[in-house]
Amino acid sequence: MPELPEVETTLRGIEPKLVGRSLAQVDIRQPKLRWPITPELPSEVVGQKITHLSRRGKYIGIHTDKGTVIVHLGMSGSLYFVPAETPPLFHDHVDFCFSDDDVWLRYTDPRRFGAILWTTQDWNEHELIKHLGPEPLSDLFHADMLYARAKGRKVPIKTFIMDSKVVVGVGNIYANEALFKAGIRPDRLAGKISKARLVKLVECIKVVLAAAIKRGGTTLKDFVGGDGKPGYFKQELAVYGRAEKPCVLCGAPLKEIRQAQRSTVYCKHCQS
Repeated sequence: MPELPEVETTLRGIEPKLVGRSLAQVDIRQPKLRWPITPELPSEVVGQKITHLSRRGKYIGIHTDKGTVIVHLGMSGSLYFVPAETPPLFHDHVDFCFSDDDVWLRYTDPRRFGAILWTTQDWNEHELIKHLGPEPLSDLFHADMLYARAKGRKVPIKTFIMDSKVVVGVGNIYANEALFKAGIRPDRLAGKISKARLVKLVECIKVVLAAAIKRGGTTLKDFVGGDGKPGYFKQELAVYGRAEKPCVLCGAPLKEIRQAQRSTVYCKHCQS
């Protein structure tokens, strides 16, 4: 599933070619995504000039003076450029075509769990976005905030930091990696962790996410960035996907458990 680094990589890849372009046509071949694409979307956006792009959690906002196209990549989606008139493949569901360019922006989603929505309101007030927690790479995400929200919580710390109402965008891959880097067991209760250890965890979340963005995200199967290339952070994963393999620090075999139906891998010796 594309997580924050993959979404940020996508945004950075497509933004330079989108800003200032006018939408000439939107071809919707498959409207049945997580939420159906409204038939009115093409008529709403055609002729609109793209002013800027932004990201909130795992949502990309493609902004015009009239409103915002909200894109979520779901579990297997990608946004990337193709030469104009490139025939679509089976999972290529939407094309955004421009009046003054020879490339199209194509949305591909094999599992169709993503979304393409349109809003004329401030997109930060959209029902899918307004309840999201702070961005993990912003100054609003800090140990004081995390400690206050964790107080009394009897949920595993990994589940806690993956809650988008606590902090957005810390998905499964990067929660595994940050907890390993911070030396914290993923099954420790959030409310039982000292503030000093949460200071370290916040730092590690920021470091891991920034490094993943720099490497273009993590490609495990489907993900490609806006340039059509995979992400390369997979080569730097210390625990995720490495169950039973030796710990990169102590050499002991890594342990795998299931938390909220997701794979969690950690080192019993290096994480406590």
